[in-house]
Amino acid sequence: MLDLEPRLRFDPELLLLGQEVRLLLLDVDGVLTPGDLLVAAEGEQAKRFSTLDGHGLKLLAACGLRVAVISGRDSPPLRWRLAELGLLEQAVLGQSHKLPAAQAVLRDAGLDWSQVAALGDDWPDLPLLVRARLAACPPQAHPEVLARVHHRTRAPAGLGAVREVCDLLLCARGAYAGLLAQAIAGEGT
Repeated sequence: MLDLEPRLRFDPELLLLGQEVRLLLLDVDGVLTPGDLLVAAEGEQAKRFSTLDGHGLKLLAACGLRVAVISGRDSPPLRWRLAELGLLEQAVLGQSHKLPAAQAVLRDAGLDWSQVAALGDDWPDLPLLVRARLAACPPQAHPEVLARVHHRTRAPAGLGAVREVCDLLLCARGAYAGLLAQAIAGEGT
């Protein structure tokens, strides 16, 4: 007999907040990556991404939840990863003022802030975090961010923080247990 019982649990208040979420807004450095800037002598950049985070984002897409990336930086490694995840068209890169970019994303999607979850780590993310229905950050976020979010992930940035928020949203939608059962049965995404 296969064990299909989910082990993951979230605070019921977080799940209630997550029920209305239709869009996840993500920062990159310090959220989707550990935040390190790796630059070689010739100026090439390298970024480290988690496959856990990537799979979580794919699960959200499979459930009809939108994801948009808004980052103050732009780089070929970032564009490559976002393209691989199918998120490049929903990305606003090189945007230091994130609020106008986020408002444009919401307008284009026909959504409002009551349908948004946001995950950020530093001051440029605050305008999104304070407006979002559900705001989250990784544990190493700036103290001003930590003080203003609904959820601080257990997993660090670039090492599962995004996946944790994806799992939270999947649980809030009631999709997590079914997706887990599919994965255990060998039918998963």
